[in-house]
Amino acid sequence: MTASVLSSQFGLAERLTASPAERALAKQLDASLVRVEEGLKQQMRFADRVADVTATYLMNAGGKRVRPVLTLLAAHLGNGVNEQVITAAQVVEITHLASLYHDDVMDDAPLRRGVPTAQLVWGNSVAVLTGDLLFARASQLIADLGERAIRLQADTFERLCLGQLHETIGPDEGEDPVEHYLNVLADKTGSLIAAAAQFGLVFSGAPTEFEPAVRQFGEKVGIAFQLIDDVIDLSADAADTGKQGGTDLRAGVVTMPLLKLRARAATDASAARLLDHLETTVIGAPDDVDVSAGVELLRAHPVTAETVADAREWARQAVAALDPLPSGAVKKALTRFADTVVDRSN
Repeated sequence: MTASVLSSQFGLAERLTASPAERALAKQLDASLVRVEEGLKQQMRFADRVADVTATYLMNAGGKRVRPVLTLLAAHLGNGVNEQVITAAQVVEITHLASLYHDDVMDDAPLRRGVPTAQLVWGNSVAVLTGDLLFARASQLIADLGERAIRLQADTFERLCLGQLHETIGPDEGEDPVEHYLNVLADKTGSLIAAAAQFGLVFSGAPTEFEPAVRQFGEKVGIAFQLIDDVIDLSADAADTGKQGGTDLRAGVVTMPLLKLRARAATDASAARLLDHLETTVIGAPDDVDVSAGVELLRAHPVTAETVADAREWARQAVAALDPLPSGAVKKALTRFADTVVDRSN
């Protein structure tokens, strides 16, 4: 994937054309993304025949590079991109990729980025160990950036693990399942996106008073991102999404549309009938069973449109968090970044 593709997928190439400053930012972003991609190719090799194949498997399958893009954008609130910013951008992407290997094992997912998941190709043990190797490589890189970076990475990793743990065990008795799920998303997805933005500030010498704004922005964008992922899971076109439609639903993975349907089913007879249909014919169905009809029913139900609306509200809150930042090309780009997160289809 080239840098121009990466920037254009966030709408940056189209929107950052109104002024010389915005055009310059777009050009600098593309150049920085090339450096990040080249560095990733080098850093995700281990001089080991097996590991070199498994560790680069998901990276070579594509990806949106959401987190490195945000690191690079945030750096322009300071003195711009330098070698430390590039390294930090690589760290957040490697950490994200490592988490995907583990997530796919836990979810028993068949596809990721349009290719069979690592655990399907090599088995659970190899997939878990590959994720561990990538976490180790991210730790090696972050060690070169100093104590502040190590602390930020460690705190973020703790939240990633807690989010996965809380997702696995579910809400406590009497806890609101929707609130529990939003907290899971804040930890599992929002924390790393927020850290990506903070890294860009810290290593570009940006004013420290900007950090609360970009941290809030990143976390809220992360929640919006995952809510849209919940909707994308219900898409009928695997070629566009890189996943089979209803993969999470079939596996019984908790998503916001399903949570909303369960809440409605307590007082809405039609929602209760749909929930019963999903629980008897879709959730837990073998891979060779066609569940597209049930997936379509949930996709067409109002709870899915409500989930999209929720994602847009989180994106709106993310943009509002940027109020303390100075006006200009970077703030416009971050706003467009949030908009694009909720407008995407894959």
